[in-house]
Amino acid sequence: MKRTKELLTDTFWELLEEKAYSKITVNDIVNRCDVNRNTFYYHFQDIPSLMINSIEKWADGIIKEYAISEKSVNCLSYMAQECTKRKKAMLHLFRSVEKEKLLSNMNEIAYHIICTYANEMKEKRNISEQDKETLIQCYKCFFVGSLLEWLERDATFDLGKFYEDAYRMLSNLRK
Repeated sequence: MKRTKELLTDTFWELLEEKAYSKITVNDIVNRCDVNRNTFYYHFQDIPSLMINSIEKWADGIIKEYAISEKSVNCLSYMAQECTKRKKAMLHLFRSVEKEKLLSNMNEIAYHIICTYANEMKEKRNISEQDKETLIQCYKCFFVGSLLEWLERDATFDLGKFYEDAYRMLSNLRK
């Protein structure tokens, strides 16, 4: 059963890379998966519930894979890589009625990954709890704000390079 649910989710992402969210139908999904409609409805109530499940599963995978990092720029670069891998899908969701759900999940991803980094920094560099919370909020706002700008500009610039350049510039200011 888990395998069928994963197949439906993976197929949703494939279709989202090809066409707008509003154009994806249950028929598109079941035909590509070679399952019947009842199978789809056994796992998901409708396309929006599939979308929510898909984003949450993707977010959990990113958090699990990239939560521990030595440098803050790596946290942001890893998230940028994952967004870039799904660039068309991200743009289709961003332009859909599900935009808020996408941004909410990206905010959650950023928060969890940056919290892990900040907790490590708190231990390694002995920073205060207040400084840790400030660090988390700054990086989270920077990531989500930059992601929003990237999506608003139709993902036309290299998001990972943007984070690396910004990190380099900020690091040079501290010297």
